[in-house]
Amino acid sequence: MSSRFSSPTFHLSLYFIGFFLCWPLRAADQRDLDPPPAKSIAAANPAEFQQGADPQSANAKSSANDSDPLFPVVENRKWGYMDKTGKIVIAPKYYNASRFTEGIARVEPFAVIGAKAIRVQFIDKSGTVLPNSEIYSYAEPFSEGMALVVVGGERNYAYIDTTGKRVIEQDQVAGSFREGLAAVGNGHKSGYIDKTGQTVIPLQFDSNQSFREGLAPVKVGEKWGFVDKTGKMTVSAQYEMAIPYYEGLASVKLGGKWGYIDKGGRMVIPPQFTEAFGFCDGLASVKLDRKWGYIDKGGRLVIPAQYEMANKHSDGLAGVKLAGKWGFVDTNGHIVVAPQFDEVGTLSEGLIEVRVGGKWGYIDKTGKYIWTPTK
Repeated sequence: MSSRFSSPTFHLSLYFIGFFLCWPLRAADQRDLDPPPAKSIAAANPAEFQQGADPQSANAKSSANDSDPLFPVVENRKWGYMDKTGKIVIAPKYYNASRFTEGIARVEPFAVIGAKAIRVQFIDKSGTVLPNSEIYSYAEPFSEGMALVVVGGERNYAYIDTTGKRVIEQDQVAGSFREGLAAVGNGHKSGYIDKTGQTVIPLQFDSNQSFREGLAPVKVGEKWGFVDKTGKMTVSAQYEMAIPYYEGLASVKLGGKWGYIDKGGRMVIPPQFTEAFGFCDGLASVKLDRKWGYIDKGGRLVIPAQYEMANKHSDGLAGVKLAGKWGFVDTNGHIVVAPQFDEVGTLSEGLIEVRVGGKWGYIDKTGKYIWTPTK
């Protein structure tokens, strides 16, 4: 069942332009990334800008530390929400639905034709539409109390607060707020604004990404480096690509290979990987030739490169792909849930979204179904 909100997994983790817990800017774990719903909006975002895509924040965007999480589910092609036990809390009536972020979720209330006709609303956990909200042709999840939107029929971006009220009008390409700042760009140069809408780091970079751990990757000419929140270049622009910091280390590309630097810019794990993702749970998934494995912060390959794909660890589990099917391993590489799924998400609030054929469901950490796959 295709989704206008995003990639196929949007169904269960709608925000699978990504940004970010323990995963870098790359397509290896699209289950944690929710691309812009409207192609016209996506086209306005240079691929490298994409607001510093930080797919690792999927857990942050899904309702981290939520004592009463809700999960989007589908029945008879309509979307609603269940609780952690699998009980329906909001009846299926939407044409698409996202995970809750900061107590608010995006839903598609109308049947529309064509990707450019997306219509999105925000609801709270009672299923009530935010009082001041409108119908949007593009909307990102809430982040730090604000959400980036484009109102249907309009061209400019805006930020709304948790009541749906517009608080910042934005005529530039923009991203979600991370650590108090949002990446913005005019198609030529990019910089950062604060939550009042004021430009705090001038549009001077050729591309940029979101802040993490106090630093953000920026592109100057053809090379990438890092700046702090004052705009000071703390790591000179010298890399072919750079990913935000996770657990104190950043993945950078040099000489066609990926390695890791610390916050002082010192290369602590030499470039040697075909691909290298951010650290989470003390491990990072890396690609050696055609196979994926996991390294520790000393650069040691602690889980052999044997997988067709390897996602980040979250609460001790990571999705891995073997012989065309996905399962889960722990931080020691032991199989916890045998490979059997066609696609998987990341462990969040105790549950994992999984796809079997064209149907989506949820399992717990042991592999037991909490919601049997439906469509």
